[in-house]
Amino acid sequence: MTNRRPVERVIIAGGSGFLGQSLAAALPASVRDVVILTRGAPKSVGRVRYVTWDAKTLGAWTAELEGADAIVNVVGRTVDCRKTPANKKVILESRVDSVNVLAAAHRQCEHPPRVWVQSATAHIYGDTGDEVLDESSLIGTGFAPDVGRAWEAALNNADLIDCRRVILRISFVLGRNGGPLKMLSRLARVGLGGTIGNGRHYMSWLHEDDLNAIILRAISDEAMSGVYIATSPGPKTNRNFMAALRRAVHRPWSPPAPAAMVRVGAFLMRTDPELALFGRRLMPTRLLREHFVFRYPSLDEALRSLLADGSSES
Repeated sequence: MTNRRPVERVIIAGGSGFLGQSLAAALPASVRDVVILTRGAPKSVGRVRYVTWDAKTLGAWTAELEGADAIVNVVGRTVDCRKTPANKKVILESRVDSVNVLAAAHRQCEHPPRVWVQSATAHIYGDTGDEVLDESSLIGTGFAPDVGRAWEAALNNADLIDCRRVILRISFVLGRNGGPLKMLSRLARVGLGGTIGNGRHYMSWLHEDDLNAIILRAISDEAMSGVYIATSPGPKTNRNFMAALRRAVHRPWSPPAPAAMVRVGAFLMRTDPELALFGRRLMPTRLLREHFVFRYPSLDEALRSLLADGSSES
């Protein structure tokens, strides 16, 4: 049995990006007030209000937390970039600073949000080959695990009274209107959807609808607390993932992209080749144990639902 409480007002920090917009659209009608904290200009669209903040300092936006039911924090500078010292600094600080300032605002509230759902990274385990990983696995070493460790510690160490905390280590999210699937599907449609590198590294993926369902359950279900891996129960090797992607866009076999070619392409596109060449084999053990039902456990079905109408092509 789960203990669910009604939710009427939700704060989405960093909600102007892909994940935040997808979640805002998925919130049920019973959530009458959705506040998106954004660096952009303030505006209102239906029940959604955009409130300006800088994700690191207190300001007028802090009043929005008073009486809210939940915070969902999806702030984080994109990792789709070269890992220069300057970019590494921004990637780390954008995540930790947003948690710290939200915690400071939470402490100022007389009636603060009673639940905080925090996005985190499945890259916290590092590059682990075909080892099966879940919440009990050891954290890896390197830049991405270091960021993940600091990100989670910022929330775990925050002095918050009567606030249930849920940390989601999110895998590769497949979405209709954003995220890496847009680029991958475009490449596959023009015949560049072949195996990447040796094709043996695992791609742990999650349909955006399932991510939203996990977040909604985390908000309302008081039994959920602590760290969860947010991923589908069907991770695929890169070879099998790319084959499924080609099937979804009705393209035949495509030539593989050797690791050396990927590294050159990443340099020209000013991104990190490890995003394409490294992976991890994740299992959502806690979600399965707690009887979460995935709407899209099958990769083929997930891709068909996202690509059949070409929505990720534009």
